[in-house]
This record gives sequence, structure tokens and C-alpha cells, in this order.
Amino acid sequence: MGSGDNSIFHILNGDCLAQQLAYSNVKGEFIICRESLIVGPVFAKDEASFWDVRSTYFSDIYGVTDVEYRHKTVSEFEKIKNIPSGSTVCLWFEHDLFCQVNMWFSISLLRKIPNLRLYRIFPIIHNYQELWSGFGSSTVDDLEQAFALRIKFSASDIELTNEMWLAYRNGDLSLLKDLSATKSTCFEYLEAVCQAHIDRFPEEGKPNRPEMALLEIMKTKPIDFAQLFSAFSAKEGIYGFGDTQIKEMMNKLGIKSFEN
Repeated sequence: MGSGDNSIFHILNGDCLAQQLAYSNVKGEFIICRESLIVGPVFAKDEASFWDVRSTYFSDIYGVTDVEYRHKTVSEFEKIKNIPSGSTVCLWFEHDLFCQVNMWFSISLLRKIPNLRLYRIFPIIHNYQELWSGFGSSTVDDLEQAFALRIKFSASDIELTNEMWLAYRNGDLSLLKDLSATKSTCFEYLEAVCQAHIDRFPEEGKPNRPEMALLEIMKTKPIDFAQLFSAFSAKEGIYGFGDTQIKEMMNKLGIKSFEN
């Protein structure tokens, strides 16, 4: 790690973005957020228990060993915790719920480090159809422009983000809804994103919003998983689900998986 003051760290929403940025003029140390806190248990009594809970979830659902999880995921969050005071930290996260929750958690760690300068990097969106695809369709020029347009987190923005994480972690949907109405230049579509999360908890016995969307898409008889995934992303891209989350939903709903 650098010594602070002039050190720049970039927290990225995934490995693909790191590969894209490698061709840009954006300099600094990259830290990759390899979590999906949008799914699985997130409440624990302390940090050690939290990583145990998450490791168990990844093992049970995805067959990821504890060693793999700690090597690939926990080690990156340890890098976040070890960022020197006085550093500049840029958070490259998209608008969707998947990215938002990961960013909330990352900032809950960063806020404990003194004198950091935190910046939000928004993806450059050329049209509404790209809104939820985020950095995926970005060119090198887009990424460099996004970095140039970074927005600094104020103390109140950081506190809001931490409160959002705690409300999410604690399952306090009412508080999450109230917090999402707070205006901040560091957040866009926050109310819609939080409502999308709230819609995952309907009345007992009813499918939730993403499950309903998946069931509706299945009525159109998609020919393969790629077609199903594309249709879901077009309909409910606000969730930011990857193929693993959709396949997990399919298993829960008893939907037969496609071979590919």
C-alpha cells in the first residue's frame, strides 16, 4: 500500500472493469470488490462472523471453498481496510442494486480510516437502454471521462451510505425507504433501487418482483439461458443480477435449467 496523501486507490465493481481500465490513463492501485451482497445472509454479530456467514453461503450455493473465498474476496476487503489515511479513494460502482449494496458495505469500512478523500465514479450513460449495463459498454474514453467527472463524497454522504448499509444489513425496509429519499449528488436512482429491494419481500406466499419477472419471461418460452438472461436484464436490470443469481432463482422456483 502507498503512504497516503498522494496515493490513489480505485475500488472496482469487478474484474472486468479492472481489465478495461488497464488500457486507460487512469492510474493508481486497483482493489476489486468480488462480492454479491445482494444475495445471501449479511447479518452477523462481528466482522469475523460476517466472513464466516458469507463463506458458508458461497460454499452451500456455489460450491466455493472457504480457502477460495478468503483468497479471492476477503483479501480484497482487507486491502480496503489497510488503505493509508489521507489517501484518495475512487469508488467505481454502477447504479443497480447489486453494485449499490457492495458500495454501501465498502464505504462502511472506509469511513473508519481518517482523512480519506472519497469520490464516486458514475458510468457514462449515452442512452436510457444503457442505464443498468453500467461500465460494461464503456469505451476507454468513457472511463477516462467518468474519472474526470468524479464527485466527492461529503461527510453527510458518507454517513448516509453507512446508514443505508446498516438498514440493509438489519433488514429494516422502512428505514431503507426513508433514507432513499435523501438527496445527494453521489447517488442517482436511489429511491428506485431501494424500492426494487423492498419489492423482494412481498406478502407471505407470493413470488417477489424478480421472481415474477422470471416467471413472466418463461411464458415467452425462451430457447436458451442466454435469451432468458437477456430478457430479464432488459426487464429488471435495476437488480444487476448476474447469471449465478438468476440460476439460483430458477432453482428456487423449480424452473428447469437450460443446458447452456
